[in-house]
Amino acid sequence: MYVLELSLRLSPMPIAVQRKELPDAQALYGDLRRALDDGHPKVLELTCEKDENKRISLLSSEIVAVQMYEKTAGGSGARRPGFSFED
Repeated sequence: MYVLELSLRLSPMPIAVQRKELPDAQALYGDLRRALDDGHPKVLELTCEKDENKRISLLSSEIVAVQMYEKTAGGSGARRPGFSFED
C-alpha cells in the first residue's frame, strides 16, 4: 500500500490518498506534481480505489507539498514519511 499525502495551504491536517500498486501511486504523484508545476489553478478530483463513490475535489493552487511513501503492515518496522536520518 502506498500513501500520497497532500499538505494544503492554511490547513493543519494533510489529505491522504492510498493506492495499492506502486505504478498507480507514481502516476498519481506525477499528476499532482504536474499540477503544481503548471502554476494555473485547476480543480483536481481524487478518488478512493476501494469505494469509487468517495471523492474529493480541491484547487491545485492550495497544495503546498506532496509526499509519497510506502505504508507497511507492522508498527515497529514502518517507514516514517518524510526525510530523516537513521543511525
